[in-house]
Amino acid sequence: MSILFDNVKIERHWELLSPWKQDAYQYFQFMIGEKNDYPCVPARQGLKKNRLRFGFLDDVDDTKMLASSLKEYGDISKAIGQYTSLVMFLHMDETQATMENYQDLFWDLLSDVTNYDTSDWPVNIPDNPEHHEWEFCFGGEPYFVFCATPVHQLRKSRYFPYMMLAFQPRFVFDELNASTAYGRKMKKVIRQRLQAFDSTSVHPELKWYGNTDNHEWKQYFIGEDDHSLSKCPFTRFKQRISNLTKMK
Repeated sequence: MSILFDNVKIERHWELLSPWKQDAYQYFQFMIGEKNDYPCVPARQGLKKNRLRFGFLDDVDDTKMLASSLKEYGDISKAIGQYTSLVMFLHMDETQATMENYQDLFWDLLSDVTNYDTSDWPVNIPDNPEHHEWEFCFGGEPYFVFCATPVHQLRKSRYFPYMMLAFQPRFVFDELNASTAYGRKMKKVIRQRLQAFDSTSVHPELKWYGNTDNHEWKQYFIGEDDHSLSKCPFTRFKQRISNLTKMK
């Protein structure tokens, strides 16, 4: 039985969803919807064409469920086509969490979920995050990972009332790169919209994948200022202690 949702399935099973799941999905619809000026145009296309898939984690420590969601999505993503992404909503009761807490939790989740990955790391993707062609991989598929949290305020494009992770397969960027006119045009549009949407400048680490001066991991979790971690926290097969425990 599928554990993922699309727009149709959510509407069909709306009454069965708990209040926080309904709230998360409704906010996402508002944030990405046609009447909003959210910067990510491809995300709007994905929502409009019903090519996004959604998952929910009632417990932020349930990385097994996250892994199952990634596995199911990886099996169907190419059949869904362009503009697809897996959007995961995570419920968290800790109201005193800081930006640093969320950042630590994000990287712990990415590291811990690989313990459930039975596939080899793709041979065409370096396994060292400091390499300019590195990308997070699961199930043999490279993903760009986007994180939004309730504590983002100035960088409104990264705000969400719950923790949200979006996994975008690398293949959706085949036409969105520096070598295509469409990619260059889309980047210009997105940057202009980011500048207008956020209450701070565009982060300096938002660069093209594959450029020698680019590190994808620095774009995954972006804080309120232009600061970036000096070293990527991702560690494959890492076991972790509950972040909820560390936050107390």
